[in-house]
Amino acid sequence: MYSTNRGTVGGFFLAGRSMVWWPIGASLFASNIGSGHFVGLAGTGAAAGIAIGGFEWNALVMVVILGWMFVPIYIKAGVVTMPEYLRKRFGGKRIQIYLSVLSLLLYIFTKISADIFSGAIFIKLAMGLNIYVAIILLLVITALYTITGGLAAVIYTDTLQTLIMLVGSVILTAFAFHEVGGYDAFVEKYMHAIPSQKMVGNKTLPENCYTPRPDSFQIFRDPITGDLPWPGLIFGLSILALWYWCTDQVIVQRCLSGKNMSHVKAGCIMCGYLKLLPMFLMVMPGMISRILYTDEVACAVPEECRKACDTEVGCSNIAYPTLVVRLMPNGLRGLMLSVMLASLMSSLTSIFNSASTLFTMDIYTKIRTRASEKELMIVGRLFILVLIAVSIAWVPVVQSAQSGQLFDYIQSITSYLGPPIAAVFFLAIFCTRVNEHGAFWGLVVGLLIGLSRMIAEFAYGTGTCVAPSACPDIICKVHYLYFAMILFVISFILILTVSLLTKPIDEVHLYRLCWTLRNRTEKRIDLDTDDTINTEEPDLDDETVPDEEVSCGKKALNWFCGLEDKKGPKLSKEEEAALQMKLTDTTENPFWKRVVNINGIILLSVAVFCHGFFA
Repeated sequence: MYSTNRGTVGGFFLAGRSMVWWPIGASLFASNIGSGHFVGLAGTGAAAGIAIGGFEWNALVMVVILGWMFVPIYIKAGVVTMPEYLRKRFGGKRIQIYLSVLSLLLYIFTKISADIFSGAIFIKLAMGLNIYVAIILLLVITALYTITGGLAAVIYTDTLQTLIMLVGSVILTAFAFHEVGGYDAFVEKYMHAIPSQKMVGNKTLPENCYTPRPDSFQIFRDPITGDLPWPGLIFGLSILALWYWCTDQVIVQRCLSGKNMSHVKAGCIMCGYLKLLPMFLMVMPGMISRILYTDEVACAVPEECRKACDTEVGCSNIAYPTLVVRLMPNGLRGLMLSVMLASLMSSLTSIFNSASTLFTMDIYTKIRTRASEKELMIVGRLFILVLIAVSIAWVPVVQSAQSGQLFDYIQSITSYLGPPIAAVFFLAIFCTRVNEHGAFWGLVVGLLIGLSRMIAEFAYGTGTCVAPSACPDIICKVHYLYFAMILFVISFILILTVSLLTKPIDEVHLYRLCWTLRNRTEKRIDLDTDDTINTEEPDLDDETVPDEEVSCGKKALNWFCGLEDKKGPKLSKEEEAALQMKLTDTTENPFWKRVVNINGIILLSVAVFCHGFFA
């Protein structure tokens, strides 16, 4: 809290654009890896093998695209939020408000709820605490430093928590591989990890319900019969990753806080290397948990599953917590509990800060167009309290959901709602001909198609091996990654078609907002110039307004919340222009530019090698 100015919009939401590469990289990783990853990746690994690690390795390519192609445009545009970029690019308010509301709903129903739920599973197993007591305590602590510290506090705590997560999970992985007898023994034993109970009543279950998949150690699986088909893993997943890594507020906000472009790119590269680790620190330990505790983790009979983990659809979600509680000695078990809490808290703080940024800058400023900077700061903090209340209220819904499918639940919801947003951002940056009408109708039609699939799937249920879902093949048998590809193509074609049939946007409105116009130096005329947000205090004469006497208690509270009034000399027009120039500057030192470019090429080569080795 001491290190940055939290009393301004730029200070609270963008850490004053003062961050260097290593906290950016650590915060990108920690914001992405929540407790849902520890529970979800290990659980899916236990159930289906290593293919789920491909979700993590896809990010190695996406962080390079983020740092080299998307962030320079966002910085040149001078934006704080992603919906704000779309408002500058297309004009009008409807796209900005639509995207803000949809993003907030996605945060609540996928990110916050899944992380809280998986953290609760762990705390319940490890400590026997009541789920709600544990959740409320966690949320109070995370809200306290998010509300008081702003983005700088979130990024520094993320960095510390990344270190704790890595140390703890490396120790657990070492214990797990030692217990199972090394990598070769792990490969052999996993294929024989079959539960002892296979009978439901007098009938034996089908073999595929309880035996490990024959392609468990391959990332690229059959395009028709595979649980994660390889075309979906390459193309469908890249569409979801484009939405998540290149257009999602939580991720991009960390990059916008960078000191300069070289620091942003280096942070992206660091995050890419860290994303190599979940395969070895989460997926494989989950598979080892199946070997060591086969009857609980790999249970196939609904009654046995209910005994093991209170749900009939399967107990793979308890793979990682069970490994921690049973395998680790006292002391190290405490360290692993802090790892899980760190991963939960780092994700939640990132989401709380970004969600409050979205609400304050994109929704509240439409309601109160002349809100002062101090008012925006207070509203941003109060909105975090509202999010916390909604999050706690949503926990019972997630608890009663099909918890055997946690990681699939998150990914499938993303597949139904994310592709239209990815299509709009991609075309907004790389195609100057796209206009507001095309973008809006692409988003609306894409949302309706995605919701129709999502509602159908939840209405019929995903089913289990014992009792398959009655959902018609044409709706539910299309894999969610294939559905993401279809939805992206439909949205893409619709946006282009409507844009070509309607009036184009004049180039003078697009300087530094599109890839081909990124280096133009002429003054850009913003669309809807009368719409711009006034975040300055009313310009009053100092002689006419006497300074109020502020009590000591109020002064202390204002300092704690970062709302202290800093009455310094008012900047001249030239100084304000120079400050704005610094915030939108993307120039790089030629030496460091070469260094990060070489490292970007090395990272892409590592990504290709890893996919090829485990293909």
